Amino acid sequence: MTPALTIGQLAKATGVAAKTIRYYEQIGVLPAPGRSAARYRQYDQSGVQRLRFIRRARSLSVPLREIKTLVTALDAGRPGMRPRLRVLVRQQLLAVERQSGELRLLQRQLEQVLHRLLVSPRRRDKDGCRCLDVEGVGSLPRRKATR
Repeated sequence: MTPALTIGQLAKATGVAAKTIRYYEQIGVLPAPGRSAARYRQYDQSGVQRLRFIRRARSLSVPLREIKTLVTALDAGRPGMRPRLRVLVRQQLLAVERQSGELRLLQRQLEQVLHRLLVSPRRRDKDGCRCLDVEGVGSLPRRKATR
C-alpha cells in the first residue's frame, strides 16, 4: 500500500498548485481527502489520478463545470446518467480531435518556416523576412512592422 500524500506532495506529483487543489475541493471537482490526526489532508493514488485527469482536461480547455459533472456522476454512479455522460464525453472527444487537427496544421506550418530559415539566404528587403510565408497548409497572417 502506498503512503498517503500531503497536499504539497500531491502538488509536486501532479504539477497543480496547492491553492488550486484546495479550490477544486471547495467547488467539488476533487473530493475532500481524508485527514491525519493532525488534520493534514491525506491523498491516496486515486486522488493523484483524479487530479492528473482534471489537469489534462483543463489544459485542453474543458470547462470546470463539465469536469465536475463528469466526475460527480462517475463517483455517484447515478442511474440514468450514462446517456448524459456519453454525450459529454463525445463532445469533449470531438473538441480534442479538432484541437489535434489544429496542432497538426500548426506543426506543418512551423516545419515549413524552419525549413525556409535553414535553406533561404539571409537578406533584408522592404517586405522583411519571407520565412513566414507558408504554402499548402494555409498561410500565416503577415503583420506590418510598427516602429
